[in-house]
Amino acid sequence: MPLPQPTAPQYELTLPSNGKKIKYRPFVVREEKILILAVESKDIKQISNAIKQVLEACIVTKGIKVESLPIFDIEYLFLNIRAKSIGESIELLITCGDDNVTQVPLTVYVDEIEIKKPDDHNDTIDLEDGYYIKMKYPSLIQFIEENFEFTKKSSNEIDRAFKLMSSCIDTVYNEESAWTASECTEKELIDYIGKLTPKQYKKVEQFFKTMPKLSYSTKVINPQTEVENNVVLEGLADFFS
Repeated sequence: MPLPQPTAPQYELTLPSNGKKIKYRPFVVREEKILILAVESKDIKQISNAIKQVLEACIVTKGIKVESLPIFDIEYLFLNIRAKSIGESIELLITCGDDNVTQVPLTVYVDEIEIKKPDDHNDTIDLEDGYYIKMKYPSLIQFIEENFEFTKKSSNEIDRAFKLMSSCIDTVYNEESAWTASECTEKELIDYIGKLTPKQYKKVEQFFKTMPKLSYSTKVINPQTEVENNVVLEGLADFFS
């Protein structure tokens, strides 16, 4: 007689990007091992692919394509799945900013972490020449392939920025016509980004810089100096540092 299969509870959350409710289960020991091995590798692609693999296994709702979800949905999902799997709190060591040496323990409760969306964020960019660009958020695959900071200005980084920006164009339109990205080649979209004026380009950059992200703020006291330090954690990496 075969052994009975363990059953896991199911939970529900709302995706920050579109308000859709989905069901999920905690990850199991086998899946936790995948994550541990990935984290030990310290390789961003291996870690991201492990997260994708675990999310695909844990999401119960049918029809959810993990590779197509915005990166902040991925982070929010993973954080909540981790909470239901191994605990509702995260233990961190925070380096005090006043001396950049002293570390203090900090307990962060997952239900206190929120998705922060800056007031100046907009997914529709007014190019001020009669045209608009409707943007879509980068997916996990795009994040893995093009993970970099827009503050870098080497030619290689600019090429990568062009590629990421072009892949996140949904539609270009004016009052009379609309051009969807799916009808254009990658080269056409990259060339389009390259022909923007510096002012227009900065507006596209701003879309990425102000994208919604996990955020948590608190204060800690440096026990050595008794100075109060502001602590701001943003993005999934900050909660596992």
